[in-house]
Order: sequence, then structure tokens, then C-alpha cells
Amino acid sequence: MPNVAFTNLFVVCLVGALAPLALGFAPRLRFPSVVLEIVAGIVLGPSVLGWVEVDLPVQVLSLIGLAFLLFLSGLEIDPRRLSGPVLRVALLGYLITLALGVPIGLGLKAAGWVSSPLLLVIALSATSLGLVVPVLKDAGRTEGEVGQRVIVAATVADFTAIVLLSLLFSASGGSTGSRLILVGVFAMLVLATALVVGRAGMSMGLGDVLRRLQDTTAEIRVRFAVVLLIAFTALAERFGLESILGAFLAGVVVSVVDRDSASHPHFRTKLEAIGFGFVIPIFFISSGVQLDLQGLFHSPSALLRVPVFLAALLVMRGVPALLYVRTLGRRPAFAAALLQATSLPFIVAASQIGVELGRISSVTGAALVSAGLLSVLIFPAISLGLLREKTATPLPEQAQQEPTTDRSGEATARSGEATARSGEGDRLA
Repeated sequence: MPNVAFTNLFVVCLVGALAPLALGFAPRLRFPSVVLEIVAGIVLGPSVLGWVEVDLPVQVLSLIGLAFLLFLSGLEIDPRRLSGPVLRVALLGYLITLALGVPIGLGLKAAGWVSSPLLLVIALSATSLGLVVPVLKDAGRTEGEVGQRVIVAATVADFTAIVLLSLLFSASGGSTGSRLILVGVFAMLVLATALVVGRAGMSMGLGDVLRRLQDTTAEIRVRFAVVLLIAFTALAERFGLESILGAFLAGVVVSVVDRDSASHPHFRTKLEAIGFGFVIPIFFISSGVQLDLQGLFHSPSALLRVPVFLAALLVMRGVPALLYVRTLGRRPAFAAALLQATSLPFIVAASQIGVELGRISSVTGAALVSAGLLSVLIFPAISLGLLREKTATPLPEQAQQEPTTDRSGEATARSGEATARSGEGDRLA
């Protein structure tokens, strides 16, 4: 067995287990465990205590964790939602995001904070679909108008940001035109793979074998999903693209072909168990370990970047939600704006790529990640409060339209329900 120490990996895994447990004892702290994982990594890393470093085992599992994170993000995408006017509004909203981001990026470059304004714009243009969906579920708005618009907008933003990052900032170099051709060829291979996998899944003989083996120690569906993830990740790297694009598209392919979920209801739960139960926490904790917190606190100007980046994120992703005001109203549109401005995983990945390519400094990367942390801490909590308040408050229009006579049993029942909701004062009136 090679002489590899697992001490750092043990500490990282222990932190990954204790972080959600600590939040379980404090249910009022409504923020994802990923925040605590990154903060714990900062504390244990060279910036504070210096107890943990990213050695080979941690680095390898961290890369797998990043791939699994993007894979599960792609798995969240439901192609059936991506149609009609909601999709057109989401696309327009992302164009507004880019239009707002360009002057922000150029201004920060003029201030000497960034050397690549385009990378900054792309890093701040995504929305964390995996963090937004649980908030909408808590508010009971996943299938409502607010939830549908936010989910579609986050899907468009995540997908487009990953493609742009792979297209414009690949570690392999080369011209943008050549990478565009490679992206096109890669997309065709992904589409062909999706068709082959989909046709294979429709085979009666293969379907019977999959159902027989899916819940045994073979875990055949999980194994093939992992094969697809690794294959697309490796293929993207061979094409000179970012591995996160391959991982994300692998999740999209599985989401497209996995339509008959009734025959395997635990399939996605098992994939999430591998990702969120093992490798994804390692990625976030190691990201915190590598965060240049000392450089960030070295000068007030460096620390000032955090609120500036947070404000830029809110403007770029929040302002497009103004498109929803006419159909949703001001309060739900503001809640949607806050959810669309919630972003962390993609910011972490884009910051690491930017630092590796020398496009942004480690201090700027730390400031970007810190801004993402604050967005996860602040924006979903406020948005959840707005959505719950909106749900609990009866609409005046509904009260005016309730029947006031008892000419039929149905009208009387509806009037009684409206009276019960309106409170004791309305009953006396």
C-alpha cells in the first residue's frame, strides 16, 4: 500500500459529519450545512489554526466531490419545465444579468480589484439551484408561480454560466473559436449518449435485469450513473473543456432518461447519499482550508470587496426578477430576486479555476467565496419570511369575491371558510 497519510482526510470527514449534526441541535439557524463546512475549513486551515492541509487524498476526493456536486445540480433540471413564456422570461433575465455585470466588472477592473472582469461576471451570474429548491419546498411554493419562475431562472443561469466558463476560461488554452467547436462536438456526443441510454432503458430484457439488481448489493443503476459521471468528466477534459461541464451534463442526461422513477424510487436518494454524505462535504471543507483569509484581512480595501461583490450579486441576479412584478406582485417578486441572488457552489468552483489560471488573485477569490457565503446566510432567510408572510395573509380581492348569501349549500360553505380565515373581527361584523 502506498505511503499516504489519511490524518487530514479523517479530520475533514469528521468535520463533514459534525457540521450538520451541530445545525440539527440548532434548528432555528436556517442555513445549509455547506456554510458551516466552509467556515470550519477556514478555521482549521492555514488561515487560522493550521491543523489541516489539502494533501493528495483530500485533493482527489475534493475533485470527485466537485464533480458530484455539479452532477447532482444537473440532476435537478427538469426539461419539462423549460418551455413557454416562463423560459423566455428566464432567458431575458439572464441577458439582463450579463448586461448589468459588464459595467460592474469593468468598474472593478478600473479599481484594480480584478484583472478579468468577464470571469467575475460569469462567476456572479449563476444561482444555486440545489440551495434554492429546499427553500421553496419549505415555503410550499415549488409548484406555484413563484417557484416555477425561480427554478427555471436558476436552471438557465446555472447551465449557461457553466457553458460560458468552460468556453471562455478553459485551462487547456486555445482560441475561443476552437473551444466553441469542441463544445459543439462534445454536446453532440452527449446528445448521442442520451439517445443510446434512453433506448437501452426501454429494452424489456435490460429493464427487467435493472429492476432485479437495482436494490441488491449490485446497485446497478447507481454504478452506471457513476460511470456516466466519470466518463463525461474525463471526456470534457480530453476535449480541453472544464470537467465541471461534463459532470453537469451527465446529471442532465440522467435526469432526461430517468423518467420512470416509479420503478426505482430510491435511485436519486442513493446518488444524493454518495454525494452529500461523503464527497461533497470534502470539497467544501477543503475549499475553506484553501481560502486566503489572511490576505483578505490584510487591508481594509481587500475586505471591502466582500460587501461590494455581495451587492453586485444582488444587482445582477436580483434586478431581472423585476420582470415578475406584473404577474406575481411586488412582494413575491422581491422574494424571487433574493433567491436568484443566492449562489455559492458555482462561485467556489469559478474562483478556484480563476486562481489556478492566474485570472484572479487569491484575495479576490476569497472575497468572492465570502460574498457567496453571505448570500446563502442572508437572502434565503429573508425570502422565506416574505413567502410565508404572503401565504399567511388573505388577499383582499378574495375576501371581496366571497358570497354573502346562503342561496346554496356550496355558497354557504365557502362563506363560512372565508369567515373563519378573516378572523374574529370579521365574524362580529
